[in-house]
Amino acid sequence: MQTCPVTSSHRSHSLPDPLNAWHTQSIEESLTQLDSNPQTGLNSEQVQERSQYYGLNELEETAGRSSWVILLDQFTNIMLIMLIVVAIISGVIDLIDWRQGGLEAGQVPFKDTIAILLIVILNGVLGYLQESRAEKALAALKNLASPKVRVLREGRPMEVDSKQLVPGDIMLLEAGVQVSADGRLIEESNLQIRESALTGEANAVNKEAALTLAEDTPLGDRINLVFQGTEVVQGRGTVLVAATGMKTELGRIAEMLQGVESEPTPLQQRMTQLGNVLVSGSLILVVLVVVGGLIQSGGDLGVLQQLVEVSLSMAVAVVPEGLPAVITVTLALGTQRMVRRHALIRKLPAVETLGSVTTICSDKTGTLTQNKMVVQWVITPQHTFQVTGEGYAPNGEFLIAETAVSTQEYPELQVLLQGCALCNDAILQYEQDDWLILGDPTEGALITLAGKGGVDKEPLRRQFPRVGEIPFSSERKRMSVICQGSNGSAGTNDGQGTYLMFTKGSPELILERCHSLQAGDRTEVLTDEQRTDILRHNNQMAGAGLRVLGFAYKPLDAAPDDRVEKSETTEQELVWLGLVGMLDAPRPEVMDAVRRCRNAGIRPVMITGDHQLTARAIAHALGIADQHDRVLTGQELQKLGQSDLDKQVKEVSVYARVSPEHKLRIVQGLQRQGEFVAMTGDGVNDAPALKQADIGIAMGITGTDVSKEASDMVLLDDNFATIVAATEEGRTVYDNIRRFIRYILGSNIGEVLTIAAAPIMGLQDVPLSPLQILWMNLVTDGLPALALAVEPAEPDVMKRPPFSPRESIFARGLGAYMVRIGIIFAIVTIILMALAYDYYPLHWKTMVFTTLCLAQMGHAIAVRSNTRLTVEINPFSNPYLIWAVTVTTILQLALVYVPFLQNFFGTEPLTLTELLICLGFSTSLFIWVELEKLFIRWYKNR
Repeated sequence: MQTCPVTSSHRSHSLPDPLNAWHTQSIEESLTQLDSNPQTGLNSEQVQERSQYYGLNELEETAGRSSWVILLDQFTNIMLIMLIVVAIISGVIDLIDWRQGGLEAGQVPFKDTIAILLIVILNGVLGYLQESRAEKALAALKNLASPKVRVLREGRPMEVDSKQLVPGDIMLLEAGVQVSADGRLIEESNLQIRESALTGEANAVNKEAALTLAEDTPLGDRINLVFQGTEVVQGRGTVLVAATGMKTELGRIAEMLQGVESEPTPLQQRMTQLGNVLVSGSLILVVLVVVGGLIQSGGDLGVLQQLVEVSLSMAVAVVPEGLPAVITVTLALGTQRMVRRHALIRKLPAVETLGSVTTICSDKTGTLTQNKMVVQWVITPQHTFQVTGEGYAPNGEFLIAETAVSTQEYPELQVLLQGCALCNDAILQYEQDDWLILGDPTEGALITLAGKGGVDKEPLRRQFPRVGEIPFSSERKRMSVICQGSNGSAGTNDGQGTYLMFTKGSPELILERCHSLQAGDRTEVLTDEQRTDILRHNNQMAGAGLRVLGFAYKPLDAAPDDRVEKSETTEQELVWLGLVGMLDAPRPEVMDAVRRCRNAGIRPVMITGDHQLTARAIAHALGIADQHDRVLTGQELQKLGQSDLDKQVKEVSVYARVSPEHKLRIVQGLQRQGEFVAMTGDGVNDAPALKQADIGIAMGITGTDVSKEASDMVLLDDNFATIVAATEEGRTVYDNIRRFIRYILGSNIGEVLTIAAAPIMGLQDVPLSPLQILWMNLVTDGLPALALAVEPAEPDVMKRPPFSPRESIFARGLGAYMVRIGIIFAIVTIILMALAYDYYPLHWKTMVFTTLCLAQMGHAIAVRSNTRLTVEINPFSNPYLIWAVTVTTILQLALVYVPFLQNFFGTEPLTLTELLICLGFSTSLFIWVELEKLFIRWYKNR
């Protein structure tokens, strides 16, 4: 987009900044600023000039990495670079031998080089497939823009591409269209726009053109503006386009998304560290072996080629070639298990990352609660009713002092129930063995309440047809409907008036407009004492976490003007009916999930747009916060500086009246405190926070495409308990990754030390060829490692704090274990090598190869647990390991005894005695690991 102004002799004044606070200006001021005419719109010259100045009305994307760059980046991995160098050197040596005729009969040239390069390519492709998922969040944002839009230009309506819109255009809206730019309303007729994608609020917003608002009015309350990407539900409107492209609210979100840097996951950081350590250690060992070999030979350069071949074998041995494939498969298996628990993982590394989460920031509605409002209390001027029943099923009882009563005996209750049914736009219907609501959950709860009291909405609406409506707005906080029919027919016997107006909304605001109340079948003057009593009941229910609505009615002799500006006179002198308290009940499984969170050292945090009293009550009921813990509101958060917010986020577990844009600041504050954060969200405005979080979690049912594309995980059931279940799976995956890394690298260290010992011992040949080492690293390491990847969770996996996401891969004794086991591995094999070289000189290399492979099988069985002996573990709890060990052993024997495999891998058939010797030496590693467990157990219990 062009951002610098263009000069034009036709422009009478500089064009305005599209970021002006348009909601604070009148229609006339806005038209003047944008030099536009509501009757004719812009002319073609103005459109061209503004297109050059403002650019196209589209979201811009910063250049990302191309597919080729992503692919090439895979080969910058230090372990793959070392393998490439090894392959080249090995190829050069083979080429020299081939030209000098040094290859033995039947020996395949360049097989080591080809095998190594194939492994390099395989690992590069696996890495590419993991990283090449293009960022689709911006694409999803772009899809929110309507491709065509009706505008008024040069005095006539026309249809243009939305990207051709410019500030100053007159845009025409009608039901069913998507808004293509931000703008100031000029006029409207019953205009309702659904802004949930932008604000997270489910209710459609009633728009009013004539208002001017305060500058600090929240985005969701700017009812004189329209926003790109929202949807017109009903009515029509004329809009002055005020902002386009990246200057819209949607564009601001796109900029925030692009400004959030994607950090490497803990697993990626650990694998980088692992590669650096292995390669550095390998190079140091290579130098020691070459220098030591030359010194031992008295500086004879004739042994240099042998030392180079030893170095090549060591370099291949130190790189766990099968590890990337094993990790990818492990993460993929983890995603499958999580799907069975209703969590869809979009990015593979997120599986392991979940195990490091220290804080879960969750929305309230639908995630911690059922998103089904259920009325629990009705308080009329004379009685307090408790209401039973669950969900939206219109089945339940009205209780007074725990005794069921008939609603027909209480006239004031009947009128209130009729108000619940008539002052309502939701629809209750029965589908697939369940009662469902079409419309707002709050209004659905009121229809259900009426049904429990024997009042059916549809017959009642036919009896009392609606003839007018004064819609709800965030400023008015109330809604009124005018129905034809006397209030005598509606349940009282006053018989006055031919129309009824029912009003519902904020109890305080409605009570201010009441001058009397309904007491049984008559009306009485409302006293100050009664007003105080009603407000006390209201505060009690709000403090208990209930959403409270007040109801009133008014008999009318004639249908009034239902325009909002006339409502101030119509909605006066009302008759108070009572209070209705409803609860979006907590999900029954969430309380246990919160408890498991706390046991696992994870802090749950609630973030909601609801009132702070409601938020505190729900959080207390679920165990997220204590009754007297501080609740931080969005208004308070807005005033906090960065340092003050950082202090608050450590203590506050409940945030109320928070808009989605505040979530990003909360996440960043927690991360600056060293927390590893999972964040839930469903709206477009949640996307930057989801992307910033270490784990972004989108709602699968209520979530927008934008939030899903910005997330790492999608909750298929929108349930907090699913996050905890996925965290358990993440911890299990990380434990298993450490388990098979311990297994693979312990073996690799043993291989490297065995190879390094050969020239030092004066042996005339390398005990293992690069091809044999690749076989061990891919097959005899790989198959058991894959089986260890599905090892069941440890019993205490959710009874310990999360391990630090910044801990080294070698932390908690893993590094020491690998070195220790590698040394034992090497000692056992070197002893065998020395004996076999002297007593079985024709087969000594095959004996070393076989002993190493069989010893790894025993190690795989023993490494299932750090503390429990193998005999204490049910062998059938992981049947895959039994199969992996069996198959790998058979394959290893095939390399030794099948002729064409002998030729390819350079092995010799062993005698039964030689094979039994190999088996005896290999079992010593299993025995050592089991003895270590006994020693650790004794040391802890002494």
